[in-house]
Amino acid sequence: MTISHDPYPEAERPVEAWCDLHEVHVRLADGRQISTPLWWYPRLLNATPAQRNNVHLMLAGVHWPDVDEDLSIRGMLAGWKAPGAKVPEKAA
Repeated sequence: MTISHDPYPEAERPVEAWCDLHEVHVRLADGRQISTPLWWYPRLLNATPAQRNNVHLMLAGVHWPDVDEDLSIRGMLAGWKAPGAKVPEKAA
């Protein structure tokens, strides 16, 4: 078995990223799609749709310059939430 020591594996490189009203989505070079809850990232949750749509792809993650938010692919795959992220209360 070969173990890759590439800090940025080609298969995990983002090729597309977008947000909807509830989730952050990233499509990877190998065809997988990662989706994580928007509430995991308070800066994105509180951003305007225009700010969420201004997204830059990096070698190992995604950057939203308007809200100074960076997400790593490995962090998304591992389920890392931003410090202080809280599940939104459900409407009655």
